[in-house]
Amino acid sequence: SDVCSSDLGAASNTFIPVPRTCMTTNRNPSRQNGPVRYLSLEWIDALTEAVRSSEAMQRAAAECSIAVTQVVTGSPEGDITYHLQVANGTAAFGAGPAVDEDVRMVQDWDTAVGVAQKTVNPQDALIQGRIRLGGDPKTLMAAQPVFSALDAIFSEVSKRTVYDWPNHE
Repeated sequence: SDVCSSDLGAASNTFIPVPRTCMTTNRNPSRQNGPVRYLSLEWIDALTEAVRSSEAMQRAAAECSIAVTQVVTGSPEGDITYHLQVANGTAAFGAGPAVDEDVRMVQDWDTAVGVAQKTVNPQDALIQGRIRLGGDPKTLMAAQPVFSALDAIFSEVSKRTVYDWPNHE
């Protein structure tokens, strides 16, 4: 596969992207620039648009190829699955699993929130078994330019992300 290579020593803090399976049905496209609840469909939509419009992500997609599925278990709406698919100069982010995934990451709600809020180091969580990795870790590491671009995208979207859910302890 045509995977890019990079300095593997400088892994981004968003080594692990973090998103969902579609359970929320209250989508409101007019709220595209307003607050979004973490892992909601609105949050996924915000990331989808940000990935689509990111020049850095498009540059990384010209060099790299990776399909990552992220599963967050135990969220207030149940298990949530989302993906990042990068190949042939295009990048797509969305709900559900990646097609022909190279890597699958599974983590619980508390770990996902901690990684998203940068209170949990994703590499430490991986070593501690709080993030379970399936698939080809070499492909994941070789695609670090994609995750560097994704880190910047997550940072922008996180400025308007709300992490509390009603009735969640």
